Amino acid sequence: MHLLPRHFQNCKTASVFLSLALTMVFAIAPMPLTAKESPTCIQPGFWRAPASTSNIKMARLLDDMAKRPVVMLGENHTSAEHHRWQLHTLSALYGRNPNMVLGFEAFPRSVQPVLDRWTRGELDQKTFLELSRWDEVWRFDPDLYMPLFHFARMHRIPMRALNVDRNLIHRISSEGWASIGVDQRRGISDPLAPSNAYRESLEVVFGLHGDDDEKEKEAELSEDEQKRLNSFIEVQTIWDRAMAEGIADVTTAGGNPLVIAIVGRGHVEYGYGIPHQLSDLGIKNSAVLLPWDSNIPCEELMSKDGVPVADIVFGVDAPHETEKTPHPMLGVQIEKAEANGKMGVKIVKIVKDSIAQSAGLKKDDLIIEAAGMNTPQVKDLVMTIRRQSPGTWLPLTIMRGGKRLDIIAKFPTKPENPKHP
Repeated sequence: MHLLPRHFQNCKTASVFLSLALTMVFAIAPMPLTAKESPTCIQPGFWRAPASTSNIKMARLLDDMAKRPVVMLGENHTSAEHHRWQLHTLSALYGRNPNMVLGFEAFPRSVQPVLDRWTRGELDQKTFLELSRWDEVWRFDPDLYMPLFHFARMHRIPMRALNVDRNLIHRISSEGWASIGVDQRRGISDPLAPSNAYRESLEVVFGLHGDDDEKEKEAELSEDEQKRLNSFIEVQTIWDRAMAEGIADVTTAGGNPLVIAIVGRGHVEYGYGIPHQLSDLGIKNSAVLLPWDSNIPCEELMSKDGVPVADIVFGVDAPHETEKTPHPMLGVQIEKAEANGKMGVKIVKIVKDSIAQSAGLKKDDLIIEAAGMNTPQVKDLVMTIRRQSPGTWLPLTIMRGGKRLDIIAKFPTKPENPKHP
């Protein structure tokens, strides 16, 4: 698992990179400015349209939003402040329109029965997270999301899984959408082509993730790089389409509910992703609301073409590093794999200057044990790392080139950064 640099925080080299990082790539947090450089575009606690200089009265805004068919609440996946804002906004909208359905990017459609059982009050939190494969599929800190899930359970609000399983994303990135039979597309239709502006934004993201992080992206892409870029854009477009169709299915099923979508902000900013596909599916008058950190540059409220980042933004404080002791982060992208009859977790990529790099871990290493415990599944390694305390050493057993090696990962006394699981 890997979180990107701060300005592309939250979901490659080749197809595996695409499928493992996209959910992190598209919860984008701009690079913070210094105190002198950082103007406050949106005062914390106030709503405003991006192109306006006047605040909007909350009651009037929420009255309008409660009548929309779809309201998308964007987030940075690792921001506690963003999730608090989502909960407060959700609560205010529920008070105006309790005929509501909550859609979540965090869950693949295959776990929909688990979400149904949760909202009926049949599962405790631990069982819910286990059965929904949280640490295998989403992997972000569940404590950030649980207040939203508890709100849905408490009020018996239906929850809908909007995402698709990663094996389909793997296939799209490696084989291409056109080569996947209609009967294997999980009901996803051909997407509307992304706008030129969206393609350009994805090209910027792609440029951060070449095989060599030290190498600057050249003006002209090689044939192989162009193929990987095209695959990157295709995967993202299908991902947006899948979530848009999940939302559209709810709106057209009857009952006229207000659908609230909890998704990464990069899927909805500037109307590029999910809103673009919703419009093609005939869902009109949807809305995008975003939290706006006080340290984000003002110019990002509008695209270079004059398109607002969202319908409405809400000012929030910049993230506080001391808010919560972050989970320890090893600094790797990983996937389940097997080598020489051994099941384990394969390292797809090493994050620069990470604990993993300092420990001597390498790409394609297969981690088979952590802290003396077998790690046949991704979730096993994730949970072991989360249990580490600052300043501790984590013994790892790996397979490299057919040889079994023991490596010690040393976690600093104070976690340097909460961005690299």
